[in-house]
Amino acid sequence: MTTSPIGRRGFLKGALGVGALAATGSLAAACAAPGGTGAQPSKLTTPAASGSAAKGEITIWNRSGDLFKVFDAAIAKFREAHPNVKVNHQAVDIDAKLANTLISGTDVPDGSFWDDAKIGGQADHLFDLTDLIAPYKDQTSAYKLSVNTVDGKIYGVPWDLDPGLLWYREDILDSAGIDPASLATYDDLLAASRTIKEKDPKTRPIHLEKTPFLSQLWLEMLANQQGTGLTDAQGKLRLDSAEYRRIFTWIQTAVEDGLVTHAPYLEQADINTLDNGQQVFVPWAIWWSFAPQQLLKNTKGKWRAAPLPAWTPGGARSGAMGGSSFIIPAKARNPELAWLLYEFLCFKEPGYTAVYGPNDVYPGGLSTSIPSYTPAADPAKPLFKPIDALGGQDLWKVAVEAGASIPAAAPIPAWWAQSVDYLGNNLQRLMEGKMSPDQVISESAEKIQKNLIDRS
Repeated sequence: MTTSPIGRRGFLKGALGVGALAATGSLAAACAAPGGTGAQPSKLTTPAASGSAAKGEITIWNRSGDLFKVFDAAIAKFREAHPNVKVNHQAVDIDAKLANTLISGTDVPDGSFWDDAKIGGQADHLFDLTDLIAPYKDQTSAYKLSVNTVDGKIYGVPWDLDPGLLWYREDILDSAGIDPASLATYDDLLAASRTIKEKDPKTRPIHLEKTPFLSQLWLEMLANQQGTGLTDAQGKLRLDSAEYRRIFTWIQTAVEDGLVTHAPYLEQADINTLDNGQQVFVPWAIWWSFAPQQLLKNTKGKWRAAPLPAWTPGGARSGAMGGSSFIIPAKARNPELAWLLYEFLCFKEPGYTAVYGPNDVYPGGLSTSIPSYTPAADPAKPLFKPIDALGGQDLWKVAVEAGASIPAAAPIPAWWAQSVDYLGNNLQRLMEGKMSPDQVISESAEKIQKNLIDRS
């Protein structure tokens, strides 16, 4: 039995796969596919039958790994309520196969798991789910709705929300006399890091990511926290802004003051510096929780989570980093039955409890994300248990309250992964002290506009 949330690493591999796909031009080709641009998406309406009256067979794609096993068990719960619906639940390399399948229209599934980052760019090949989501809209994360909305229409069923949190070493803060509750702003985080470094000059307390793709994903979490993102709803680039400049300047200050460990996400060098006390703060998504649960040895039980600091006093205390939803292809054979399944998993208590609650795969529950449907995300009604590797902390309460503060965003542009060649790489140069904030903004914006936006 696998007890690790390590399946979240599969998400990262998948996301990195998108970068590879984009590099070959396949993603760009997908966006310009015949039958895509200019086509009017079909609107899916309420199924005529539900419960035992619903009959038929559907094919559903998911990624392989632990999450597949979780959904497999949840689908069994769905079939208890819909005994006449057969579900062919298939493990598929979605990043390699789904986009091209949607375009070709051959052997398309009736529904699929997909990263939020890819849905907006493929809206022409998906059912418009606006009417079906409407009854749940007011109780769904504004961020998740916004990244699934193109031209006012919703194309994905929002599933998980991935709030950014501040992971910190409780024992080191205690010895330095730092109250975690005092870390209200990013300036407070710099001040606390200086205090820690004064007591132990060997520490470099703040984690900065060393891979271009993940560092750009992290950057977008910090931008989303300020209510912005790489583009607006009309696709206009927003990199040259006070919000991005604020982030880049903060990074530059942290680097110049010797406060950062620049390491690749949970590779051995990163794990070593987490375990030996060099790193003390990791601003990262909730899915970093699997590090103390599965990877760290010397410091297991010493890490805790808190909301991210705010960029300005009183500002939002979290932003989203990653996330997935469910799509129903426009050429699905039984889209109404696929909707019944996704409605059950995301909006019905037996469904979301089966996904997030204790199960054979995760005996304590799935703790690497939280539901985006607010009735399922009640701080007082945890779906997963306190985590021993976090000293018994109630991560559910911290994450749900942080998630509620995440601002809405805009659909993620189809060329986002390709922009890592410019923005992600320049962000690395900033972290290495080789570029200034203004240089990152001007050079990255020029190349993204010229090579990605103007050519799309």
